Amino acid sequence: MLRLRGIVAQGLQQSLVGRVTREKNGDGTRFLVLDAGQEVEEVTGYGAILTAAPALPLTWQGPGLTHLLHSEQLEEGDVVSVNTAGQLMRQYRANSMQNFLLATERCNSNCLMCSQPPKDRDDTGYLLDLYRQVIPLIPASCPELGITGGEPTLLGEGFFELLSLCKHYLPATELHCLTNGRSFAWREFTERLGELAVPQLMLGIPLYADHAPLHDYVVQARGAFDQTVRGLHELAAINQRVEIRVVVHQLTVPRLGKLARFIYRNFPFVEHVTFMGLENTGYTPHNRDKLWLDPVDYMEELGEAVEFLAAHRLHVSIYNHQLCLLPERLWGFARRSISDWKNVYLPGCDGCGVKEQCGGFFASSTTLHSAHIRPLASLT
Repeated sequence: MLRLRGIVAQGLQQSLVGRVTREKNGDGTRFLVLDAGQEVEEVTGYGAILTAAPALPLTWQGPGLTHLLHSEQLEEGDVVSVNTAGQLMRQYRANSMQNFLLATERCNSNCLMCSQPPKDRDDTGYLLDLYRQVIPLIPASCPELGITGGEPTLLGEGFFELLSLCKHYLPATELHCLTNGRSFAWREFTERLGELAVPQLMLGIPLYADHAPLHDYVVQARGAFDQTVRGLHELAAINQRVEIRVVVHQLTVPRLGKLARFIYRNFPFVEHVTFMGLENTGYTPHNRDKLWLDPVDYMEELGEAVEFLAAHRLHVSIYNHQLCLLPERLWGFARRSISDWKNVYLPGCDGCGVKEQCGGFFASSTTLHSAHIRPLASLT
């Protein structure tokens, strides 16, 4: 999420949300961006003016931000919020397929490899108020939108309001919500979701083991396994689309094959199963000794799990793994899954013939990655 500071707010009495434009057609919801050296004779009808200049245009009497460096990073149709402290935050990127809404930073789990460690603060009110303004400005043509946290279901009724807003304003947009699934162990909560009926919603729920002690240890929450398993079955009862996510690391690798069989026997209704590489951020660097395993050392276990599920006609994918580490028989399961804003390639990838097909690395992986990265020949 782009955050620009060092900006000066003028005439701004409260936080505002608007859609970025450089066109001369203000409609009250648009923020006109004036790049460095750009001058205008008269401007009217905008929600605000965002300018690189040290002052707002003389003909403009409304709110705005000045000293906006790097204004070229703002693209036509982006949705941004601005506040009285002179902060600008991009809430929606018009030219990206990987937009998301951060529903809350609170969580009732505390996973050892959490990439965004939870914060114990009540952020429900201001985030919901923000998204009540943001979602109507997102174009209905948006193909996909993520909902993440923290744990989005901790919003309670606010969770359903967020989904209702998306259903109303973005009826054709695929919604992918990352949740630990524990709240759905309560039938009333799950039935509330069923009543809302959001057909484009997919829930991505993590499951790290086929038994409670290991899963509960990984997520650092006693009883989480039982709640997640029950939640998955409650979701099946309302025909909710579900994806199971497995982060592959030192603790989960030994039982990957058994976990795959557990998923098939207990959750054959899931729409997708993903096996995900470790992201070296958040808690992971602090738990590196418990978690890190060079991916080349678990290819046998990963292959067993993936191929078992595929053989039993479950849709399965491998995320966040490089093609040079995967046996070629697993390449068909590998996806380019890393968000564009944190997706990089290492110098060792230079000259690789399959670089365009490979998903690359998290930016955080520059300090923790396999010792076996190498360029490959082109596909024939």
